[in-house]
Amino acid sequence: MALQLAQRGARVAVFDEPGRNVCTTVAAGLCNPITGKGLAKTWLADQLFPYLHDFYTRAEAVTQQRFFYPASVYRPFLTVEEQNEWMAHSSEPHMAPYVQAVFTQPAFAGQVHDPLGGLLIDRAAYVHTGVFRDAVQSWLRQYHVYRPEMWEDEALTVTDQGVTAKGLSARAIIFCQGAGSLSSRWFSWVPIQPLKGETLTVRFASAPQAIFNRGVYAVPRAQPGLHTVGATYNWRAPSPGITPAARAELDESLRALTPLLFEITEQQWGVRPTVPDRRPVLGPHPHEKRVYLFNGLGTKGVSLSPYFAGQLADTLMGRSECHPSVNISRFYPLYSKSQKQA
Repeated sequence: MALQLAQRGARVAVFDEPGRNVCTTVAAGLCNPITGKGLAKTWLADQLFPYLHDFYTRAEAVTQQRFFYPASVYRPFLTVEEQNEWMAHSSEPHMAPYVQAVFTQPAFAGQVHDPLGGLLIDRAAYVHTGVFRDAVQSWLRQYHVYRPEMWEDEALTVTDQGVTAKGLSARAIIFCQGAGSLSSRWFSWVPIQPLKGETLTVRFASAPQAIFNRGVYAVPRAQPGLHTVGATYNWRAPSPGITPAARAELDESLRALTPLLFEITEQQWGVRPTVPDRRPVLGPHPHEKRVYLFNGLGTKGVSLSPYFAGQLADTLMGRSECHPSVNISRFYPLYSKSQKQA
């Protein structure tokens, strides 16, 4: 969000709570245009993927750090029917740009369990999210606009002309707090649903030749020789910390995906901010028009955030409005209901 606003000529200041567990630090950073059990094209893939490739490449130039890696993703087929479907899909105009190859026999020299072959997906990528975060933080520090301190809603004063907080004045404030918005003074009424996820860091005996993804994924980390394996999905009152059950689930799924030997070196966890309609939530508070939300990126934040941060930046600069499918206005009735119950 800060990069998008700065690109448009805006001045920004970023408050970042130190030491807080955030899903960004856990995420594998995989951007995959064909996902899900049914192998469907990701929502808005034709807009999102060209945009994110351009955004992260430009962000590397701005921060002078490398964190973005275009890649291919290999998805083994589970059934002959799936194999046949993708033989047909691969030639369809709306799918062809995302299909690098369709294999009907095992591929990748026994590195993956794929007796029926699989789909090699093009235009995918991964982001080393920790490197990206640190690079943007360093870039912000150069201009003395990065403040690693706890945020307090009580510090914010809102008027018709703008906002003030902790010695700063601005035209607007944007809350990008993920699941933390559930306790927000301003946005607790937005239906953010916490979705806990756990990942493993593993070291393979020999490096995979592609990103394998079925049940779990294995994505290279910034540290040489290590991969992130994930992720679990826990909707039921997720508690902080890692669990033996998640470790066993991921270990079993990885062994079902690949015959490669590996050792587990670390286990991590985070909480994703999801929304019932699986769409991000952007835009202004229904009454405090200087107070904005950027949230609800769910399990695809690395793919969704460049495009929609751009949309919200354009809204703030008076160039356009957020698309109705992601506009926070779709939840304004929930705010009215919350006020009546207060």
